[in-house]
Order: sequence, then C-alpha cells, then structure tokens
Amino acid sequence: MNHIRSADFRDICRLSEIEVFNYRLNFYPIFKNDGFYFREYTTRALSEIYRKNPDMIKNTFVYDDGCVKGFIRVKEKEIQKLFVEPVLQGKGIGEALLMHAVREKGAYALWALEKNERAIAFYERHGFSKTGGRMTEEDTDEYLIRLERG
Repeated sequence: MNHIRSADFRDICRLSEIEVFNYRLNFYPIFKNDGFYFREYTTRALSEIYRKNPDMIKNTFVYDDGCVKGFIRVKEKEIQKLFVEPVLQGKGIGEALLMHAVREKGAYALWALEKNERAIAFYERHGFSKTGGRMTEEDTDEYLIRLERG
C-alpha cells in the first residue's frame, strides 16, 4: 500500500515539527548553536516560513499512513530535504520516500552535510554515490558533499 501523497497546507505543523526535531538531533551536535536551534528555529517560526512560501509545500511529499511520519522535498530533480520522525527511523519510511522521489520525480542528486555520516550511509545504501562535489554550508565552516544516483 502506498502511503505517500503530496503535502498540503494542513501538514504545515507536522512538517515543521519533524524538521525542527531532526535538525536538533542531527545538526545541533555539529554546530552547537543554542541561539539558532532553540530560540530561532522553532516549530512556530518554521510553520510561518511554510505559510509564506507555498512552493515549499508544492514540492513536498509526505508518508501518511494515518498520520504524517516523514517527508521529502524535491525540486528540479534534486532532493532538498528528507526527514523521518526520529522515533520511527529505521522502519522503511525514509526508503519509501526516497524511492518515490527517484521513481516518480526523477530525483537523482542531493547535497548532504559531510559530517552527517548516518545520512550519507543511508543514501549510499540506496544507490547514491559521492561525486567529489563539495561546498561550504552557508555561514559555517562545515562542508556539504554532492551525491548522485547513477
């Protein structure tokens, strides 16, 4: 059964919640920026960004089997974000979303934080490879690396 559908404005709060908690779990240990992760990047603030930027919703697909458990955002065949509710990771939700993006949207590329080894390993298990492309993450000393699916 396919639980993946296009996101809509009713999903904004849930998308914000999943994204903020994943940012705190995966990126706070790297950047250690209390002001950003606990004062600026809140579910309320991110929900407002979603409301003001309808294209973010238009390019987002959710895994919904009665409640939204994860999402993927694809724009111009590039994966921009893929997040699964942290307590539900490892249950095939991320894989289902990724394969949907590859098969249905032609997604073949993404940028991942170089220190996010868990995410890179996930993408590599699903046919993505490092290309050698590398750039700094905006306003940081950290690097993003490019991965593409052959």
